[in-house]
Amino acid sequence: MELHEAVGAERATRIAERLAQASESLDRERFEEARRVSTSIAKDAPDVAAVQEVLGLACYRLGRYRQAAKALERAHELRPSIALLPVLADTYRGLERWAAVERLWLDIRNASPAQEILAEGRIVAASALADQGDLRGAIKVMTSAKTAKRVREHNLREWYVLADLYDRVGDPIAARRTFAALVEHDPEFADAGQRLRTLGR
Repeated sequence: MELHEAVGAERATRIAERLAQASESLDRERFEEARRVSTSIAKDAPDVAAVQEVLGLACYRLGRYRQAAKALERAHELRPSIALLPVLADTYRGLERWAAVERLWLDIRNASPAQEILAEGRIVAASALADQGDLRGAIKVMTSAKTAKRVREHNLREWYVLADLYDRVGDPIAARRTFAALVEHDPEFADAGQRLRTLGR
């Protein structure tokens, strides 16, 4: 529901300004401030998707997974967005709601979204399997990704997760190969260079 429909034209301008403040706080990683402001707005405009989205994302970044799930679910109900599903899936992962993670991963795949959204969903699905001790299953999910014609940021994140899984499962050769490919594209990516040196080039 649009803001002016939810609260009326007179109050919409003031609430829109507060929502912009909450969004800016979220962008600047001031997550507690974003949560506090969006929580206040949600009391006045609970049926506005943008409000629930900001609230859900702020709670997610703070590790308040139960609150995040509630807000993100509501945001998706009000304005369905495939882009929100990987975050919601990771929220379910934080709550150890494994079946819900798997269901959303299926929804993401069936939607054939942009590659970065698909990559984020894949990372969450694989991480959930790894959390449950199924490292081989997690590797299978990660290796289902198509070879990228042009390497982008989300591809590097996928490679890091896959390399880490190979390391954890006890396959140093595959881990070293994957970390090496990552470092070749971005020597400064996370601690990939250090991980590669630990494994031995």
